[in-house]
Amino acid sequence: MEYVVIFEKCGNNYGAYVRDLPGCAVVGATLEEVRTLIAEAIAFHIEGLQAAGEVVPRPSAKLPVQSASEVSAALIEASQ
Repeated sequence: MEYVVIFEKCGNNYGAYVRDLPGCAVVGATLEEVRTLIAEAIAFHIEGLQAAGEVVPRPSAKLPVQSASEVSAALIEASQ
């Protein structure tokens, strides 16, 4: 499954979150670090949902509209 990830430049750092997985977010010093961290966070988030017996939300099929130069989006493969 591929989830849409929103990347943002936040001052001197970068952040990323997954709209389809509420609470799945990371912050890091570089965009490359954030890409690694969010991929790990997605896997961890899904594992936690499964362990708790909860439903894992399906990825949405739409990419968000980009409205600012500090914001970008990408599809990240969820490893399970």
